[in-house]
Amino acid sequence: MKNYMLSLTAAFCLLFLTHVSFAQDMSVEGLLDQAVALSEKGDGAGTAEALTKGTAALESEAKGSTGTLKDKLLSKAGDLKSLIPLASGGKLQSGILGKAVSAVKMLIGANRISSLLGKGESGLLGNASSLTSNLGLIKAGSSILGSDSQSKLGGLLGEATKAVGGLDKKGMAGKLAATASSKSLGSIVSLVGSAI
Repeated sequence: MKNYMLSLTAAFCLLFLTHVSFAQDMSVEGLLDQAVALSEKGDGAGTAEALTKGTAALESEAKGSTGTLKDKLLSKAGDLKSLIPLASGGKLQSGILGKAVSAVKMLIGANRISSLLGKGESGLLGNASSLTSNLGLIKAGSSILGSDSQSKLGGLLGEATKAVGGLDKKGMAGKLAATASSKSLGSIVSLVGSAI
């Protein structure tokens, strides 16, 4: 009986730790996507919880960031915080939350790219997958932009995606890719910063 109780206790502890580490491992954008999904299902309490965690993670990332859009991210975190009471009361429309999250996703992606650009060539070389992932975040949120900005951004994203593919190459090929991609990445960061 004692061994059974120990096993049961160990199992519960393991389950709890797995749950806690899963919540900690989830990215800012993952938590915010979860909030949108729960909002669409009409789960007000779940939306509020995911939004609270997502906002805290967003603030933490923004405060520790060296990107040029840090202040805009902190401002958006404040906007998301103001939606939590509405979510708790079941009065938050999923469309409003979806638009807010799309804007945040674009800013997160652009700010992370800005942080890498701030390190010069060393921030770009070997970071093709990270940059591609952040370009994907920007693209995912771009539907909230006006058609002109969306079209311009689409062109820049296409250019940058091609250029960053070479950043994992060694020697001169990687350096050329860094030079080619830094201009289009910088233009994307500027465009997102001015559009949101």
